Parts: sequence; structure tokens; C-alpha cells
Amino acid sequence: MKRLVLNLLVIAVLSGCETVVSPAPAELELPAITVKDNIVRYQGYVSSYNTTTLIPNWVAYELTAEETYGQATRDDKIFSMDRNFKGKQAMREDYRGSGWTKGHMAPAGDFFWSDEAMGETFYFMNICPQKEELNNKDWQYLEKQVRRWAREFGRVWVVTGPIVGENKYGTIGQNHVVVPDAFFKGVLAQDGDAYQAIGFVMQNDKGRYYLEKCAISLDDLEIMTGLDFYPALPDNLENAAEASFNLAFWDIDYKR
Repeated sequence: MKRLVLNLLVIAVLSGCETVVSPAPAELELPAITVKDNIVRYQGYVSSYNTTTLIPNWVAYELTAEETYGQATRDDKIFSMDRNFKGKQAMREDYRGSGWTKGHMAPAGDFFWSDEAMGETFYFMNICPQKEELNNKDWQYLEKQVRRWAREFGRVWVVTGPIVGENKYGTIGQNHVVVPDAFFKGVLAQDGDAYQAIGFVMQNDKGRYYLEKCAISLDDLEIMTGLDFYPALPDNLENAAEASFNLAFWDIDYKR
């Protein structure tokens, strides 16, 4: 996995006074890890891969402003199994002719900073069956917003993954890869000595999902997913960030 958050103090001079902003905890992006999590670490992201559903429970990573730029390219990348992983995995053949696209949870577009790191996003540890219209439209737009926020705030911490729900779409392929009912994304940014958080949920269908309409608090997203987001934060900061979301802070484009 890429470098941990540097434990440096950020000093801002305001009106002649020095304001000390506390450093972010290391591995802040990770949800609470349980004994049921099968953790796989890559250069740029961490996956909790489920060898029963053959999709990740969640994928988490930190994205800095610098990492939104780079020379890596998707041109030579192919979806593949991770040969170093010893458990059962999905295969390309499971998706062939299924009517579902191979949807990245950590998008390749967040990894232009390293060709190797981008290549690792094509492992099935990071992939879910996703409706093509969602993958290519509103979900992709949300991914672009995350990159914009990384540039604006300096860094963001992202957790994203499937919501299996009632599993109304069943499974695909000989290996019975589970098709999620929906997808979630949680985003955290530092705001001075505090933090701001926001969650999103989009159904795995052809519907339109405008960000201001599908935004929810992290508290509500935790109830929906059963996950505990950003536990590395001190409780007072975590509770404040997750209780609600501030659309003005995130400056979501209402005109889209």
C-alpha cells in the first residue's frame, strides 16, 4: 500500500497568529476490520475481499491532490485474477455475456500516479458486476467529484463498495459472482482541526442519481452497510463528522 499519511504538523499563519492543525491518523481510510474481513493490501488501496460473494465487501484508499495527476495509462491493462491471492476469486469468464460490466470500486482514474498501482485496480479484488449505464454515467461522475475534492482539500479518504441487499439480481458466471443491489461511497476530508464526511448510495440500475439527491450521512450509511467508518478518528471528531453532511462544504454541482 502507498505511504501512510505523514505525521507532520501543518502550520497556517492567520492574522499574525500560528494555528496548529493536528495531523490525520495513519490509515484513516480503513473501516473497522473484523475477523470476517479477508484483507488484501495493494500499493494504492486495501480490499476486504469476500471469497463467498466473489466481490469486495469494501475498498478503501487515501487520495492526495498530487495523485490525481500522472502518466499511467489504462491502455495495456486487463481485468485479471491476483495470482498471489490463495483464495477463490472471480474470473473474466464469469462476466462474459452476463449483461453486467466490470465496475471498479477504486477507480483506475485515481491511480494515474503509478502504472503498477493502476494495474492493481484491475484485479477482481476491486471489481463488482455493475450496470453499464451507472458505471459510465452517475457513478463515474461521482468518481470525478472525488478527484476534484482531493485537489481542493489536499487529500480525501475514500471507502467504497457494494450493497448486496436482497440480492435481487442473483449471480453471474460459473463461480456465482454476486450482483449487488446498490453501491456506496464514503468520503472524508479534513476541515481545519475538524473533519467533514459525506456518503452516497446509488442503485445498480439505469436510474439517474444526482449527487445532492443520493447523499446521506455516514451514520445512516453505517446503518445501511453494517460498517464502522473512520474508526481511527478520535470519537468526538468521528461523531461530529458522521452525524450529518454539509452540501455547501462539498460544493456539489446542482446544475448537472
